[in-house]
Amino acid sequence: MSSEEGWIAPFEEELAASHPSSTLQRGGFDPQAGIYHSLHKLKGTNQKIPIRPNLDTAAFVLSQFPPVGQAEKLVAFIDSATNQRVTYAQLKLSIYKLATGLYHGLGVKKGDVIFVLSPNSLLYPTICLAVLSIGAVLTTANPLNTASEIAKQVRDSGANLAIATPEEADKLLPTGVPTLLTSRSKDGVALSVEELIDCCEPLELPSARPALSDTAVILYSSGTTGASKGVEITHSNLMSIVILLRWSAEVSSSLDDVFLCFIPMFHVYGLAFFALGLLACGTTNVVMQKFDFQAMLEAIQTHKVNNIPAVPPVILALVKYDQGGYDLSSLRRVGSGAAPLSKEVTDGFRKKFPGVEMRQGYGLTESCGAATFFVSDELAKTHSGSCGQLIPSFTAKVVDVETGVALPPFRKGELWFKSPAVMKGYLGNQEASAATINADRWLQTGDLGYFDEDGCLYIVDRVKELIKHNGYQVAPAELEATLLSHTDILDAAVVPLDDEEAGQIPIAYVVKAANSELTEDQVIQFVASQVAPYKKVRKVSFIDAIPKSAAGKILRKDLVSQGKQKFVSRL
Repeated sequence: MSSEEGWIAPFEEELAASHPSSTLQRGGFDPQAGIYHSLHKLKGTNQKIPIRPNLDTAAFVLSQFPPVGQAEKLVAFIDSATNQRVTYAQLKLSIYKLATGLYHGLGVKKGDVIFVLSPNSLLYPTICLAVLSIGAVLTTANPLNTASEIAKQVRDSGANLAIATPEEADKLLPTGVPTLLTSRSKDGVALSVEELIDCCEPLELPSARPALSDTAVILYSSGTTGASKGVEITHSNLMSIVILLRWSAEVSSSLDDVFLCFIPMFHVYGLAFFALGLLACGTTNVVMQKFDFQAMLEAIQTHKVNNIPAVPPVILALVKYDQGGYDLSSLRRVGSGAAPLSKEVTDGFRKKFPGVEMRQGYGLTESCGAATFFVSDELAKTHSGSCGQLIPSFTAKVVDVETGVALPPFRKGELWFKSPAVMKGYLGNQEASAATINADRWLQTGDLGYFDEDGCLYIVDRVKELIKHNGYQVAPAELEATLLSHTDILDAAVVPLDDEEAGQIPIAYVVKAANSELTEDQVIQFVASQVAPYKKVRKVSFIDAIPKSAAGKILRKDLVSQGKQKFVSRL
């Protein structure tokens, strides 16, 4: 389409006009402006973002579905447990029918906030796209959340209606918010999504459409370093990330892949991939309700899975896997995101699975998902430990945390990003929004990292998670990578403990292998033999599992609290 018909040119055209390519160094760094630019470009009509005022995210994604004849045959989703299949044609019809039921039957209107409490299911994408097609706002939650956490999110988001599984619905009772079940209840009293889809025929939806700048989704950050905040993501943000995911699928030749989904769809990672982005690519997606390592191996074997968007704990589990009993020969690519993946684990995976591409990416809820990605597996191999190069539409700065000066390659600082995918702000929290997105619309991530001469990004740690020991800065991620290189250590996390003399000291939480006789002193000596003296861990606690969010991020604040109770009480 031409621009007059409602499309704009690729994002890079505006960037190129303000920053001529002749000024850029090899890795995309502009030394005059202190800005890193993406080395990759969007091309073609499928890689342009719409500006038509009446086109919302759902309509945009549905417009990318395969044509009618192909949609009736092409499978969009497969339930890994039941083998139930949903074609693209069936999915589209279900979305329209549910949207009709919500709008005409339940009176859901533009701007209403719909709270979804459910694990992954074949219905999850239908619910998301039906809500967005009405112009309502979607907010999602982890079904493992407590009733009090759920009540807080319901209040904060201003939810008008909740959609929940029968198993989780009781958690919503204290909120008083009307609740629609996902599936039929045993007593048959409560109305369900399944019934609305069965009984409704598609009718005309509201003519008033949301603007591109209107909030489409409110996602709550995991709260790994503090209180959870509602991230407002607009329709424009979502369409930007859908286009970028389609770009990544095209450049990596993944459009015909079978993907495995165990990443939770309530998280931006799973939502962007499996409820939106991959549907615009026409892929087939195998859905697991929740992650289980053996069930994952069975799903790969049964459904000939080619591609797995994963998180570091899954990569680590594959590295430790003895490769017996399952045929994983169909697997050709594993991605990692949501949390840092160490060079040691990356190298271990490549050694264990030499025929499988391993590509790490980086992103945040606030950036609507990915900001960096590896296009080439060869580049990924030669830059082990990196999480890729900037994807199209993203620019970046590396800023000195003390002086605020933009830094060149190989200099560590706080990462800042700018892109059409960057969030609108934090819901009802102007102070937090202003502290995160500055006046020039740079997203200040709070993550510490650097770019190399090829424009590859390396994450060192979170600025706020750096341990300050005797004036030195100690990165927990570095010590965790060292710990994980020990054959008897299955998982590990390092957090600070306040110390009167040193300010803070690093303490380690370690999950050791079954029947291991590893001692605290052995762990301390193992780390001390490989790091500078100021970095070594001072105390060790053996635990059964490292607490992590659904996205695989270490819940450091929980471990800090445990450390205060355990180690301080000994003094």
